Amino acid sequence: MRRPLLHERCPGLAGSLPYFALGRGPSPVRELAGLGGRAPLWVKDESGYGDGGWGGNKVRKLEWLLPEARRRGARTLLTVGGLGTNWGLAAARYGREQGLRVALALIDHPVDAHTRAQLDRLRASGATLHFLHTKPRLVAALPWLLARHSSPHGRFLPYVLPAGGSSPLGTLGAVETALELAGQVAAGQLPEPAWLVTAVGSGGTSAGLALGLRIAGLRTRVLGIVVNDTLRLDTPALLRLARRSETLLRRRGADLPPLALGPRDLPTERSWLGPGYAHPTPEADTALARAAEAGLPLERTYTAKALAALLALDAAGRFGDGPVLFLNTHGPR
Repeated sequence: MRRPLLHERCPGLAGSLPYFALGRGPSPVRELAGLGGRAPLWVKDESGYGDGGWGGNKVRKLEWLLPEARRRGARTLLTVGGLGTNWGLAAARYGREQGLRVALALIDHPVDAHTRAQLDRLRASGATLHFLHTKPRLVAALPWLLARHSSPHGRFLPYVLPAGGSSPLGTLGAVETALELAGQVAAGQLPEPAWLVTAVGSGGTSAGLALGLRIAGLRTRVLGIVVNDTLRLDTPALLRLARRSETLLRRRGADLPPLALGPRDLPTERSWLGPGYAHPTPEADTALARAAEAGLPLERTYTAKALAALLALDAAGRFGDGPVLFLNTHGPR
């Protein structure tokens, strides 16, 4: 089994943080000629990291979360998402491979052809689906969900994961991505980015990237493009998650230097969200079409909005001379 870079950098973690290799790394990097403006634009393309075309950020989180569920003796994963949740489908698919049942609590968002097809896939995945429609109803239903998915007499409780798997442990998936990127910079595959731009849907990817870049000794700053208005995803919230992941690593045996993550390391932008989560925007559709011409398939909810923000901010001189790295987390399944 492939050894994670975190274990190589911090050998003390090998016995305390179990890991299942589910994907194939490193994900490739390449320059996006013709898309960049003032700053050279590169992409780290996570779209093929997992088997079957699964994008990297979901699978990378599950590489840490699934072995933890097994370590705790859980028999069921309980997690949440929107009607078209890719996270929920990935949890169902990979959780089942590890012998775990999966229950998904779903809330409403705009329904289009993709969402309808995704619901068909979710129903076929073997996961138990609970349609709770709104966030307040989901919160009110949590005690019932825990009881519903516990074993008789409560001996085995479900392993509860937040939306997107963005817990302090799940966030280590993006720490691994950042360490992988540092190796590619050291190998001369790309210049050290001044900025790394990514969509922020649940926070774990951007928080983990910021933490991992500092662990690796890179100066790259992460700009998170917020695409979800159902969660608090501002800079203080993302930094809090990154610091909780750092604390987890230290408690489990990682010998890390002082990192001192601060707001400058992880700014956020909300201006490309549009009417709300999963609502399309004209800017995102334009970015999606431009990316397709450059051979980069995106989708409308996360990655197209993030690229739209990157292109507009680059045109305005936000990134200076760069280089800028775009993290493509979409897997065209």
